[in-house]
Amino acid sequence: MRLDKYLKVSRLIKRRTVANEACDAQRIQVNGRVVKASYDVKVGDVIEMRMGEKTVKVEVLQVLEHVLKDDASLMYKVL
Repeated sequence: MRLDKYLKVSRLIKRRTVANEACDAQRIQVNGRVVKASYDVKVGDVIEMRMGEKTVKVEVLQVLEHVLKDDASLMYKVL
């Protein structure tokens, strides 16, 4: 699954276009490397997002196409 879609489906970022813009602005790293929105997310990847003053670091636990709002947090673990 593409990184921008994963961020939206897991509800780490509200909209896919916002996730795409964050990738273009080099605010998102996977496994310590700046990546593009087209990066293929895999289980075990560590995603680090810098949004303003806040930095969020998560580990990918699941990659699912469709997920309910309540289950979205099961797709990742906050580090």
